[in-house]
Amino acid sequence: MPADTQTRHSTPASHARQSALEADLQAQTEALLRADEQRMDCLRAARELALPDWALGAGFIRNLIWDHLHRKSAPTALNDIDLIYLDSADPTGLQEAAHEAWLAARMPGQQWEVRNQARMHVRQLVPPFTSSLSALSHWVEVPTCIGVRLLADDSFEWLAPYGFAPNWSLQVDPNPRCRQERRVFTERVKAKEWQQLWPDLVVNWP
Repeated sequence: MPADTQTRHSTPASHARQSALEADLQAQTEALLRADEQRMDCLRAARELALPDWALGAGFIRNLIWDHLHRKSAPTALNDIDLIYLDSADPTGLQEAAHEAWLAARMPGQQWEVRNQARMHVRQLVPPFTSSLSALSHWVEVPTCIGVRLLADDSFEWLAPYGFAPNWSLQVDPNPRCRQERRVFTERVKAKEWQQLWPDLVVNWP
């Protein structure tokens, strides 16, 4: 359930428990992230590029948690690194390739996918997004809806409209905010072979 509605009918006590759980899961996620030098290097590179409202999201965080919960001795390879940003001055994303080239030069051997969220509302059939958080909250799967940026003081700023619990639960749900056809969820999960990579996942098919 989205973060802005999940406590609508909660009692104060249940809300406090939920907040404490989320704080603990955030702390655990940050500890995993700081221990992963490759991901920290990616965050530093993205911070240098300094795109407006940027974040690294999707599998960058999701897979980190799932690997930990599956006790993998080596991390699952990052097939691509999803860098999102929102620049309304470039609504067609003409600068995306240049940003990818800069990052490829900064971190050779990494596959970057840079996408301006100012144009991503088209596939969702919604008005233009006003923030990367709003755009990210419409992604296909709930556990994919998470992103992070590294601030100047090396602290993390999170974009987590559904919180951290969905990733730590190993449940894979379709995102109710996503306006794409439901078959997209099924096709993506099967094509990415998530249940082969992480067999403890529970996929709640639409």
